[in-house]
Amino acid sequence: MVERDRQFVSPSYTRDYPFVMARGEGAVVEDVDGNLFLDCTAGIAVAATGHAHPEVVAAITAQAGKFLHMSGTDFYYGPQVDLAEQVSSIVPVKRPARSFFANSGTEANEAAIKLARYSTRRFNLIAFLGSFHGRTLGSLALTSSRAVQRRGFGPMMPGVFHAPYANCYRCPLGLRPESCESECLNFIEDQILVHLVAPDEVAAVMVEPIQGEGGYVVPPATFHQRLRELTRKYGMLLIVDEVQSGMGRTGRMFACEHFGIEADIVTIAKGIASGLPLGIMSANADVMTWPPGAHASTFGGNPVSCAASLATLALLQQGLIKNAEEVGAYFMDRLRGLMDRYPLIGDVRGKGLMIGVEFVRDRQTKERATTERDRIVREMFNRGVLVLGAGRNAVRFAPPLVFTRTQVDTAIEIFGDVLSSVQAT
Repeated sequence: MVERDRQFVSPSYTRDYPFVMARGEGAVVEDVDGNLFLDCTAGIAVAATGHAHPEVVAAITAQAGKFLHMSGTDFYYGPQVDLAEQVSSIVPVKRPARSFFANSGTEANEAAIKLARYSTRRFNLIAFLGSFHGRTLGSLALTSSRAVQRRGFGPMMPGVFHAPYANCYRCPLGLRPESCESECLNFIEDQILVHLVAPDEVAAVMVEPIQGEGGYVVPPATFHQRLRELTRKYGMLLIVDEVQSGMGRTGRMFACEHFGIEADIVTIAKGIASGLPLGIMSANADVMTWPPGAHASTFGGNPVSCAASLATLALLQQGLIKNAEEVGAYFMDRLRGLMDRYPLIGDVRGKGLMIGVEFVRDRQTKERATTERDRIVREMFNRGVLVLGAGRNAVRFAPPLVFTRTQVDTAIEIFGDVLSSVQAT
């Protein structure tokens, strides 16, 4: 299978190890050779309800038996309207909210960019270093997690400026988190808005409440609160990218709820439909005023995806968000408990079941343990646990939200064995 993939599939995909999926149930997956693995990736934080949850599968099957497609761009159908109403009741924007349906996170962010420009009649955008907002050309201009994602595709969409993100473990200003009031945000007012672009020409600021690809970085609450104040001060919209952090992953429906902020536009994807392709861009109705024909999508809001999403939301609200909060806290405690034994661990951070572990060669200098991280990812696979990297030297633990404490204990035991092996060499 791997050899055929190399012959016929785009080489742009990143594969850290040769796992070939055959089936999955809950947080356990099986490869084509019959090997079982504990899945701490959830398909990059997508399989929120676990693999093949019977209630999600039943919703998909029922809708597929009625009709597969009719295009919400030109026609009406119940699953899309039902989902829009559900999202309006939970999304962290001023009510009422309206939703645009797409197929993915990057498409949701493209829609957010267009809506922000249309609504404000301004052109420019501000994003943050280390961010990941997608790979299509508009969202790629805001993405800055890794140079390889941008290399060879320039020139980027103009009008995008980047500011430092509040990574308190590696403060871009060299400050200490206990005395810092998110001074990195001063870069926007003191540098970008003075030297590069006038405030009244900035349409919006796009931010991840917790950076995903950038390393699972959790900023202090003051960062988001000050950013919300700044955008209101200058009449900019605040776009919160909840593509990876949303849908209960952090122990709240949306990660920005941890920071007490309300956005103008929120983008959603990944866990929203338990694995079916769906992206949503939601905004306050006063912001979403564009006319018919301004933006659309043939496949966005596919009825089968919407049915899966409605089943997913019900499961999240019926207990999976609470499970993410409780099991996530237990997972964090167990990971932090390894720090005394394994100096490779520089930092453990996260919310709920969105947890990052950063590796260093020296805790004082914080020299990045990049090759060691890559070995850890591969060795976890060899011992039966799927994980993925995040940033330059971190590993992310983002299992399905059905994860149990027993499965945490299994992952911790194997993780400890791997760390012992890597440190010994």
